[in-house]
Amino acid sequence: MATAQATATSSKTHLTLRGSTAIVSDFFNFSVQSILYQRGIYPAEDFRPVKKYGLQMLITTDDGLETYIGDCLKQVERWIEAGELTRLVVAIVEKESGETRERWQFDLEVTGKESEQPASSSAPPAPGSKKTDAQVKAEIAAIIKQITASCTFLPVIEEECAFQILAYTNSQLSEPVPLEWQDSDARLIAEGQAEQVKLRSFSTAIHKVDAVVAYRRGEEDE
Repeated sequence: MATAQATATSSKTHLTLRGSTAIVSDFFNFSVQSILYQRGIYPAEDFRPVKKYGLQMLITTDDGLETYIGDCLKQVERWIEAGELTRLVVAIVEKESGETRERWQFDLEVTGKESEQPASSSAPPAPGSKKTDAQVKAEIAAIIKQITASCTFLPVIEEECAFQILAYTNSQLSEPVPLEWQDSDARLIAEGQAEQVKLRSFSTAIHKVDAVVAYRRGEEDE
């Protein structure tokens, strides 16, 4: 009985605002780390394998990087829960020239309201919320697989690069923007040099995330 109850509860996580927020934030974390690994921004030896979304994932063992990503996502999670985050961007920038090589963009849309149904209730879910957590995770896994396969269609990065996380919020913020998140360069790719690949999307009962990567064409393509 305890196992059945736990399964029933966990299968409805995406129906609550807090649960959906945690799912989206977790997705951002693993997406950022997958991008940094797959695009060689940090050495492969700085990552260790973990199992997530039914996949073999890699997360950083670099304390500084782990702290930076963790601090960013704590603020991002607050904005998601407040309904204030509209977009998260991971920009890969050449250290020497400052030019943007890639721009991974995740657009966030609030599509529903928190379910008033208790997580342990046996009543049928509300219309439009019939998707299970397992289905949500399968959609996320499909996006992560695309990030993993990105090396097959993105130009090889030979220059030393850094990365930056950018957050876009609506104008009605409930609290002051932290200093480190003040207005900054949008890190757009130079006009006429960008190609774009749309990735898959995923949705919970409350949020929808669309993903796309823009990259600067290689010299051989120009």
